[in-house]
Amino acid sequence: MLRDEQLSILRDISQSVAFADDRQGQMGQLIADGYVMKDGDLFELTAKGVTAVEEHAAALGTSDAEQASASSDRLM
Repeated sequence: MLRDEQLSILRDISQSVAFADDRQGQMGQLIADGYVMKDGDLFELTAKGVTAVEEHAAALGTSDAEQASASSDRLM
């Protein structure tokens, strides 16, 4: 299971956002686990990494929808 920091790194890579050197330590583990591959100086998500980002986003979307529904139910 990915930690929040690792998911954040995967999202940054998927959005082509540069990240600080202090997060480079996590990259080795993400590469070893098959979420990221290195292409020259750049990092790219593998299919497994893309799936992890999409599943996390979907889980957040479901959670947000459930919270909004619960909030509107309380207002009635």
